[in-house]
Amino acid sequence: MTEKSREERAKEAKWYVVHTYSGHENKVKANLEKLVENRGNIDDIFEVAVPTEEYVDNKGGKKKVKERKLFPGYVLVKMIVNDESWYLVRNTRGVTGFVGPASKPIPLTDSEVRALGVQETQLPSIDLKVKDAVKVTQGPFENFMGTVDSINMEKKKVKVYVSMFGRETLVELDFDQVEKL
Repeated sequence: MTEKSREERAKEAKWYVVHTYSGHENKVKANLEKLVENRGNIDDIFEVAVPTEEYVDNKGGKKKVKERKLFPGYVLVKMIVNDESWYLVRNTRGVTGFVGPASKPIPLTDSEVRALGVQETQLPSIDLKVKDAVKVTQGPFENFMGTVDSINMEKKKVKVYVSMFGRETLVELDFDQVEKL
């Protein structure tokens, strides 16, 4: 039997709901991600999400866009359930258990996942490397030329040195604000 790649295994993974202490959702997400990162042998947990929504808060005549959790006390985990992955999630600090009967977690259906607003993480495709020459296509630095310093795939940002007033200045831009020369 041949080993499947992580991408192939990710297609088989399902979303599960994990119950947490209220107010600990982001800590649980961070703890789980750190555990998966530290234990190189865990290839069955692919993504952890805390569904949130943006809303406008109007205090004292000032409007602010804020974010709140859609389901306080719950975290979504995309994983393949086996003894090791189940144990790891179940014993993460702040987790009280999976949603489902006894110790058997029940996966969410595709329609439930869509209704919860969980978007599959799409890795952006950008054909840039460090030291590439780029042109800024939009924003305050539009039409400036620069050199790529670093690329952050997670945040979809690129740091570019642009020449401003005769000196190099480092600016952070979104992927869609630059094009390769």
